[in-house]
Amino acid sequence: MKIPIGVSQCLLGDPVRFDGGHKRNRYLTDVLSNFIEFRPVCPEVAIGLGIPRKPIRLIVINGQDRIRGVENPDLDVTDALVQQAEVAAESMPEICGYVFMQNSPSCAAYGLKRYGANGYSIDSNGRGAYAKRFMELMPLIPVEEAGRLTDAGLRENFIARVFALHDWRKNLEHNPTPKKIIEFYSRYKYQVMAHHIPSYFAIGKFLANLTARPIQEINQHFIHLLMTALSHRASRKGNTNALMHLRGYLKSHITKLEKEELGHLIESYSKGTVPLVVPLTLLKHHLMTLDNPYLKNQTFWSPYPEVLGLRNEVLSV
Repeated sequence: MKIPIGVSQCLLGDPVRFDGGHKRNRYLTDVLSNFIEFRPVCPEVAIGLGIPRKPIRLIVINGQDRIRGVENPDLDVTDALVQQAEVAAESMPEICGYVFMQNSPSCAAYGLKRYGANGYSIDSNGRGAYAKRFMELMPLIPVEEAGRLTDAGLRENFIARVFALHDWRKNLEHNPTPKKIIEFYSRYKYQVMAHHIPSYFAIGKFLANLTARPIQEINQHFIHLLMTALSHRASRKGNTNALMHLRGYLKSHITKLEKEELGHLIESYSKGTVPLVVPLTLLKHHLMTLDNPYLKNQTFWSPYPEVLGLRNEVLSV
């Protein structure tokens, strides 16, 4: 079963851009498509702007961000794009992520240029009207821009969150119990440790009392805590910390030579000379020989399909 995520339609190669072109992203269409079911939307076409169409941009009017025509400043499509975001959010509540087109006055999620009424650039602190409203309506959803997916760390982080949210939707969203929530999180402990230590302790404290509120309310708060934790990029320091904690289970189960070899690989990873997959593979090999379901079921080993090769690159931080 493929995971549903929203996507700016031009990224799939559809000619829906203002100039009649597209921005096909081969990582999405050729790699992620093996695991992802895309839900494409071009909000500008959806509100009737047509193909091709006159360009629009974000203009600050009386302190407010408005999406207006470049050649025809009387054309204001802000409200229409906001309404389209509301329609889209209602039509696909099950999605587990969204990839937006960067620099788009409708779809940019980060760093969109804002202009003054005089036509001069003010800053790059804007968001596309459609993307902004969609993100407000669905704050749980992992969001990225296609251009940012070229960054190995951002790409790995986004996909890890997509698979985690899908896991929760499939196994916990609709029929939670205190036992199920505890069992679910037990699989994510070391992944959370690698991403954000404060969240690791905060979630543990939260799960210490699962009777104070209605279970659905607790479940919703839990997934927000988990997704917030995973929104922090896993760094070499965080991954090394998780590796060291997991190595502790092997104290009396491997030889001195094996300990030295494993320690050397973890140190090499912490210094940035080898990718995570190198010490991770050896550590997993040793730990899988133990009769310990808790360790074997950790999502830290494979938070997404290994064929994606996301841990084969050396992180810059």
